[in-house]
Amino acid sequence: MANFYPSLNADLRAFIAEQHIFFTASATADGRINLSPKGMESFLCLDDQTAAYLNVTGSGNETAAHLSADGRLTVMFCSVTTRPLILRLYGAGRAIHPHDAEWEAYLAHFDPIPGARQIIVLAIESVQTSCGFAVPFYDYAGERDTLRKWAAQKGPEGIRQYWEERNSRSIDGLATGILDGIDHAHS
Repeated sequence: MANFYPSLNADLRAFIAEQHIFFTASATADGRINLSPKGMESFLCLDDQTAAYLNVTGSGNETAAHLSADGRLTVMFCSVTTRPLILRLYGAGRAIHPHDAEWEAYLAHFDPIPGARQIIVLAIESVQTSCGFAVPFYDYAGERDTLRKWAAQKGPEGIRQYWEERNSRSIDGLATGILDGIDHAHS
C-alpha cells in the first residue's frame, strides 16, 4: 500500500543513500515522456525538501528541455536488495548549467565527474513509498567507467561540440539551454 509524505525524513534519506540507481521521469504537456536511468553515485538530498543530481553528458538531454518547458519531475528509487521499497519524489525541477551563477555552489556538493553538463535540482512537493514486493533481487557489481573515460578523452572542447550537436535540442525539438551564454564547456 502506498503512503504519501510532505517531505523526506531521516529513514528515507538513508534509503536513498544506499541506492546505486535511480530513475527520472519528465514530460511536456504534448511531447514524449522521458524516463532515464541514472547512477554514478550522483544523487544527493540537500535537505528534506530539496534533492539534486549531477547530470552527465549523454546521448540525449530530454530532462533539461522538459524542465525548461514544464518543470515537473519525478525521481524513483527501488530497492533490489532485502528491504523491499519503492520511493518516488514528485516536484518541480530545474536545470543549473555550467554557465549559470549557481553552478559552482551546487557543484561543490558533488564528487567531480567528467562531462558534467547540468545539476538538476528538485524542489520536493510530495514523497510516496510503496511496497516494492514485485521488484526482483539484483546484485550490484559496480559502476561503469565508460562515460568517464569517453568524456575525459573528448576534453572540454570536444564535450562542448558534442553538446552543440547532440544535447542542445530534445528529440521533440525543444531547446535544452545547455549552450545559452556559454563560452566553453566545463568537464
